[in-house]
Amino acid sequence: MSAAAPRPRSNLVLLLALLALSALYAAWMLSQRHLAATLVVFVLPPLLLAIGVWRQNRHAAYWAGVLALGWFSHGVMVAWSRPPERLQGWIELALAVTVVFAANLPGIQARFGRKS
Repeated sequence: MSAAAPRPRSNLVLLLALLALSALYAAWMLSQRHLAATLVVFVLPPLLLAIGVWRQNRHAAYWAGVLALGWFSHGVMVAWSRPPERLQGWIELALAVTVVFAANLPGIQARFGRKS
């Protein structure tokens, strides 16, 4: 039985960004009236994707990158339109950009890396 393949550093960044995003949503939105909807729509997806990244599921990074585009849009909307929540919007925006880059870095390196 061979040892597991080493994790790329970008997977660690992706894992931490997804966990931070889930924690941000939990701290920010759990005081809302619709607790179940908040958990299902905001807190659970990045948490499940983080579990997938931890288990080295090859589809988790892809879906994290796809969903991060929505998180980015939500962060821009909040940062622009809700002054009391502007800081949370900017943090969400920064974490979404981190997720996009970390999810796509292995593919970018494979495509544009050194040819031997």
